[in-house]
This record gives sequence, C-alpha cells and structure tokens, in this order.
Amino acid sequence: MASKTPVYFFSHGGPDVQYNTCHPAYPVLQNIGKEITQKVKPKAVVVFSGHWEGEPNTILINKAEHTDLIYDFYGFPPEFYKAQYPNRGDPDLAFKIMSLLDSAGIKSKGVTRGLDHGVWSGFHVAFHPEHNTLNVPIVQVSLYMSEDPDKHYRLGQAVSSLRDEGIVIIGAGMSVHNLRDYMLSRDKSDPMPYTVSFDEALKEAVEVPPAERQVRMAEAARRPDARQAHPYSMLVILRTTANLKLQ
Repeated sequence: MASKTPVYFFSHGGPDVQYNTCHPAYPVLQNIGKEITQKVKPKAVVVFSGHWEGEPNTILINKAEHTDLIYDFYGFPPEFYKAQYPNRGDPDLAFKIMSLLDSAGIKSKGVTRGLDHGVWSGFHVAFHPEHNTLNVPIVQVSLYMSEDPDKHYRLGQAVSSLRDEGIVIIGAGMSVHNLRDYMLSRDKSDPMPYTVSFDEALKEAVEVPPAERQVRMAEAARRPDARQAHPYSMLVILRTTANLKLQ
C-alpha cells in the first residue's frame, strides 16, 4: 500500500444504479471498486454522502457497529425497498474521527443511523456482496447543514490524516443533480447547457495546484450556473481537500 491511500468520488446516480447494468457508469464503478479492494486494500472506508446533512455547525458521525439501510427515495418499484447491502461499522474509528474534528476546532457528535442510498446503491455496484466484497468497516460522516464551502473544505482537511493509516475516504454523490429540470426535459439524453459548464468548472477547480484549490472551489460554488446544476455541491468541495484528481 502506498504511504497515502487515494480519495475517491463516486457519482452514484439514482437508486436504480445497481440494477441498470447497461448504464455506462456501471462498469466504471465496478472497476473503481476492484481497484480499492485488490490494489489499495484499505483497513476501513470513511464515506461522505450528499444525502446526509448534520447540523449548521456540527458534523454527525455514525458510531453504530451494525447498520441498517435507509430507503431515502420515493416512487420506485417495491423491490427497490427490499434491497440489502451487508455492512458493518466501527465505533472506534467513529470516535477517532470525532477526535480529529475536535483537534481541528470542528464540533461533532456520534449518532446511530443507517446507511442512506447515496452510499449503499453505488457501493452495491463497486463492492458487490458476492463478486467483490469490501470486507472492511464503513463509517459514514455527514456534511454540514450549510452551504459554506470553506467549512466543508476544512472538514476534508481535518480527516485527511486518515489516509496515512490505510483508510480510504469516499465522497458519494453527483456533481450535477437537478431532478426538476431533468424530469421536465423532453430529451433526457441531451444535457442542459448549465450542467456542462458547471461540470467543467468543477473539473478545473479540482485540478489546480493544492494551494489554489480552496479559492477556486469557493468560486465555482458561487457561479451563476452552480445553483441550477446542483442545489447542493458541498460534497465535491469537501472531497477536493485530498490532492488528487477525480476518479
């Protein structure tokens, strides 16, 4: 294992991602999952999902060892709400994260919570329970209930030292996510213009030298197309604290 583990961003799509094997993203998630289990071989995974906001000034950390699933979506076939994803947490790692945040001046508290579909739907593809089992603990950490990009950037910095201990950090969400416009569009295969411009701006901000990244990400969050492209883009900002390109 390298001295620092990589950091990953899973663009997980909707709850149907685990069933839509023909979607171009499906084999991409599979390959990333195999890279993590076969090459990186982490001791644990810490995941941030766009589907979990904590409090305005407090981060929540799942300290449960045994974690159920949260079916936080609506209007899908009944079988979607019976999906299972075997997983286990790590209370010791959860408390370690709280200690790291405390040292960085970030308020946090441990809670008992299930895994939301922002985690388990994509993980089911990347780390299939039968074909590519993860076999390490998963600890989920919330975002802030805040749209302050600097707060999320500092949150990423606070947990970055976990990479020195064989722990993989994953951000799970989407860089573009406007369901209203998507549902109203006639041609769903043709992206809205603002999605392309905002996605390109994010890529540019992520790939600048680390010293410039915090400023560039904050600028991207203030772009006119940012609110259209994504009602909440803080997950991407948090993830860019690691000095790596998007996976």
